[in-house]
Amino acid sequence: MNVAQLRRAALVITAAALLGCGEPPPGPVPPPPQASLIGSILQSTGLLGCTPMPTATATQTVGSAGGVIRIGPHRLSIPAGALVAPVTITATAPSDNVNRVRLGPEGLVFRRSVALTMSYANCNLLGQILPKRVAYTDDALNIVNYVLSLDNFFSQNVTGRLNHFSNYAIAW
Repeated sequence: MNVAQLRRAALVITAAALLGCGEPPPGPVPPPPQASLIGSILQSTGLLGCTPMPTATATQTVGSAGGVIRIGPHRLSIPAGALVAPVTITATAPSDNVNRVRLGPEGLVFRRSVALTMSYANCNLLGQILPKRVAYTDDALNIVNYVLSLDNFFSQNVTGRLNHFSNYAIAW
């Protein structure tokens, strides 16, 4: 590991310590306050600002054996036993300044959690060093709550555990 990587790792650890590491609050989350130094880089909703990518869509039937669905740079991993019968799953990552995925059929509930891995390689530098989470959002991109997430800044992706389908986006 070179000096630049060590400095980046130390910066991420310091940012995580300053931001806290508790469980996300239940229910709607108010927008974070805007800091004048970084207000133009971060969106007021707490969603990570990114350069738009082309729209990506995928449709695949997945059964009790599980499977992996790729939606552009994002990936949905469904473990064996999560579904009891075959289901046709649709996924769309629209071209937007927020990396987000709409999964359907909406409201589909799993017997075991599935993993949604979302890339943030196309996002702003500040967003890449702050800890990220997958956020469950409504249609207007308001954060409803956060899902249990693991941020891997070396591979520039964040993985969230989902129990049902809806809209999800990367938040900081």
